Amino acid sequence: MSASTTATLRHDWSLAEVKALFVQPFNDLLFQAQTVHRAHFDANRVQVSTLLSIKTGACPEDCKYCPQSGHYNTGLEKEKLMEVQKVLEEAARAKAIGSTRFCMGAAWKHPSAKDMPYVLQMVKGVKAMGLETCMTLGRLDQDQTEALAQAGLDYYNHNLDTSPEFYASIITTRTYGERLQTLAYVRESGMKICSGGILGMGESLDDRANLLIQLANLPEHPESVPINMLVKVAGTPLENAEDIDPFDFIRMLAVARILMPQSHVRLSAGVKR
Repeated sequence: MSASTTATLRHDWSLAEVKALFVQPFNDLLFQAQTVHRAHFDANRVQVSTLLSIKTGACPEDCKYCPQSGHYNTGLEKEKLMEVQKVLEEAARAKAIGSTRFCMGAAWKHPSAKDMPYVLQMVKGVKAMGLETCMTLGRLDQDQTEALAQAGLDYYNHNLDTSPEFYASIITTRTYGERLQTLAYVRESGMKICSGGILGMGESLDDRANLLIQLANLPEHPESVPINMLVKVAGTPLENAEDIDPFDFIRMLAVARILMPQSHVRLSAGVKR
């Protein structure tokens, strides 16, 4: 399979095809990924984003990787939703150091009706600074999605985390289908999608491939695909997870690039909900 054929946008990847990409000789895989990348992006430019936690801790979800889950004792102090002005001050600082996108994350299962007006003010304020706006607030319903879009939100981050097959081993409080439904609402609203996953949670090669297949076979590729390396936190069920080989992490990035040629593939660490 040549790099030229994979530069075409496809939405019909099979597990066998994707696994064949993963097991290529390392330098061949990098060359193929770089060829695809250079066809769509400036070869020596990266886009810098800043992520701010606007509401920390006490999340009702039981994601085994997450120190913000209320199910685990990680020593993290829970905080209320930040004041709008403080968020805008952080956004101004991010812009001053070169960030062009500002992402705001809240440790919620879903936004509440009482918090939505403040969230919308944050979007409008950050947008007015000339920054791209991104939020991750958990599951959205259709009305909330439309409100965010009308406020000017550019990107909504909602990770699939892992494959459908491995998902129940990591999270039981939200279904894979609910995650896909939120992504569908985001796409229907006209906003852009930021969705990826986490490596190092005990998943198999098939799981890594199937996560990328879920993303690449959506009707439209996510504009942004964060590939996170698990940061192990004491008190979470994954605190003693086995480290993954750094070269396997690079392979994941390379295959993501090949499958989704026009997406921004993001190198990340930690968690983004």
